[in-house]
Amino acid sequence: MKLGICVASKIDDIDYVVEAERLGFTHAWFADSQMIWSDAYATAALAADRTSTIKIGTGVSVAATRPAPVTAASMATINQIAPGRTFCGIGTGNTAMRIMGHKPMTIAQFDQYLTELKPLLAGEEAMVEWRGKTSPVRHIMPDAGFVNFEDPIPMYVSGFGPKSLALAGKHGDGLVLSVPPDPALAEGLWRGVERGAAEAGRQVDRMSFPATTLNTIVVLEPGEATDSDRVRHLCGAFAIASLHYSYDQWRNFGRLPRNPAVLEVWDDYTAVLEQVPEAIRHQRVHAGHNCWVVPEEERFVTKALIESSCLVGTEDVIVERLLGLEQAGVDQMMLLPPLEPRYEVIRTVGERIIPALAEATA
Repeated sequence: MKLGICVASKIDDIDYVVEAERLGFTHAWFADSQMIWSDAYATAALAADRTSTIKIGTGVSVAATRPAPVTAASMATINQIAPGRTFCGIGTGNTAMRIMGHKPMTIAQFDQYLTELKPLLAGEEAMVEWRGKTSPVRHIMPDAGFVNFEDPIPMYVSGFGPKSLALAGKHGDGLVLSVPPDPALAEGLWRGVERGAAEAGRQVDRMSFPATTLNTIVVLEPGEATDSDRVRHLCGAFAIASLHYSYDQWRNFGRLPRNPAVLEVWDDYTAVLEQVPEAIRHQRVHAGHNCWVVPEEERFVTKALIESSCLVGTEDVIVERLLGLEQAGVDQMMLLPPLEPRYEVIRTVGERIIPALAEATA
């Protein structure tokens, strides 16, 4: 089981990725939410130059805001700095699009995008649709030192529902998802991946097809409650993000949440958001997104919400649940702690959980 970090891209804090590498984290996934954080590619490029072993990529790049040739050239540029350490995580833009007041890409659009991107990441020619015209596109100076296509750039497709999971199976070299740390839930996701692979004439072996889930980890002190002030400080921002996502699903698609912990606070939470005018509400929904909890939302970070969305427990419990996820075919968890205590979180995990995982699998 690998542990990586999801980076809330911050251009002046490359030391965070350097520290993660020192601690034994294997991957740094730079989030591409352009109207919240720094630019993912600029931040990843600086990190690539400062590191030597940790893998560097996007977690995930937003297809809807970057044409496929732009994404491919950006990834190949980083691959020139970090040859063989570069990967491309790609998604439709669940957060990035909604904070601009738009829905993510449709499945059909994403399918077409992935069809274009996959060969471009390999330095090959692709038929690319742009502004109503389809043309053959390739990088015309790949051998001049501007980019690196010689070292493969794996493409990890973000999947949430059955259709996007099928696209991961159809096109991807791996899967990126965000599910509660429950092996039973992870197991069910593979059906969509395998169906998409079969329809494309591919075979996907869940034990060799990389799958990474987004979460965070808090190691409890002896006798500590899962909703202590310290725990809330270390994972409250991730827990409350599940409410943000649920609200977007309800607002855009009319899908009510099924998580009892979300339903428990749903009426009060939606009442807070609906005080904001509809025309600019999209700017408010993701306030503090995975960095901090805004004061008026603190009361919604309940014990039930923490336990249903975050990996919180003793060292033994955390290792057991991580190994359970691995048995279900999820071979990596990337951690997204809040901004202010992020160093504390990764150091605790790096010093206690990574060695314990190694010992448990020795």
